[in-house]
Amino acid sequence: MRDDNEFYPKNPCVRCCCLDSRDICIGCFRSLEEILEWHSASISRQKKILATCQARKAAAKK
Repeated sequence: MRDDNEFYPKNPCVRCCCLDSRDICIGCFRSLEEILEWHSASISRQKKILATCQARKAAAKK
Protein backbone atom coordinates (compact mmCIF):
# COMPACT_ATOMS: atom_id res chain seq x y z
CA MET A 1 0.00 0.00 0.00
CA ARG A 2 1.28 3.47 -0.87
CA ASP A 3 1.79 6.14 1.72
CA ASP A 4 -0.24 9.30 0.96
CA ASN A 5 3.04 11.25 0.97
CA GLU A 6 4.05 9.40 -2.22
CA PHE A 7 1.35 11.03 -4.34
CA TYR A 8 2.14 14.03 -6.49
CA PRO A 9 0.83 17.34 -5.13
CA LYS A 10 -1.92 19.14 -7.03
CA ASN A 11 -0.71 21.64 -9.60
CA PRO A 12 -1.04 25.12 -8.01
CA CYS A 13 -2.11 26.80 -11.26
CA VAL A 14 -5.30 28.86 -10.82
CA ARG A 15 -5.57 29.86 -14.51
CA CYS A 16 -4.65 33.47 -13.78
CA CYS A 17 -1.36 33.40 -15.65
CA CYS A 18 0.48 36.69 -15.75
CA LEU A 19 4.12 37.21 -14.83
CA ASP A 20 5.25 40.21 -12.82
CA SER A 21 8.53 42.07 -13.33
CA ARG A 22 10.41 39.31 -11.46
CA ASP A 23 8.90 36.54 -13.65
CA ILE A 24 6.64 35.36 -10.80
CA CYS A 25 3.08 34.39 -11.72
CA ILE A 26 0.55 36.63 -9.96
CA GLY A 27 -1.94 33.73 -9.83
CA CYS A 28 0.02 30.80 -8.39
CA PHE A 29 3.20 32.61 -7.25
CA ARG A 30 5.54 30.23 -9.11
CA SER A 31 8.53 31.51 -11.02
CA LEU A 32 8.69 30.93 -14.77
CA GLU A 33 11.33 28.25 -14.16
CA GLU A 34 9.12 26.50 -11.59
CA ILE A 35 6.15 26.54 -13.98
CA LEU A 36 8.22 24.97 -16.75
CA GLU A 37 9.75 22.41 -14.36
CA TRP A 38 6.50 21.34 -12.65
CA HIS A 39 5.49 18.32 -14.76
CA SER A 40 8.95 16.75 -14.75
CA ALA A 41 9.75 17.56 -11.10
CA SER A 42 9.92 14.88 -8.43
CA ILE A 43 7.37 14.77 -5.62
CA SER A 44 9.85 16.29 -3.18
CA ARG A 45 10.73 19.07 -5.63
CA GLN A 46 7.05 19.85 -6.22
CA LYS A 47 6.52 20.10 -2.46
CA LYS A 48 9.45 22.54 -2.25
CA ILE A 49 7.96 24.61 -5.07
CA LEU A 50 4.61 24.71 -3.25
CA ALA A 51 6.30 25.84 -0.02
CA THR A 52 8.09 28.60 -1.91
CA CYS A 53 4.79 29.67 -3.53
CA GLN A 54 3.09 29.84 -0.14
CA ALA A 55 5.91 32.01 1.22
CA ARG A 56 5.70 34.34 -1.79
CA LYS A 57 1.92 34.60 -1.43
CA ALA A 58 2.20 35.42 2.29
CA ALA A 59 4.85 38.07 1.58
CA ALA A 60 2.68 39.62 -1.15
CA LYS A 61 -0.20 40.08 1.30
CA LYS A 62 1.94 42.17 3.68
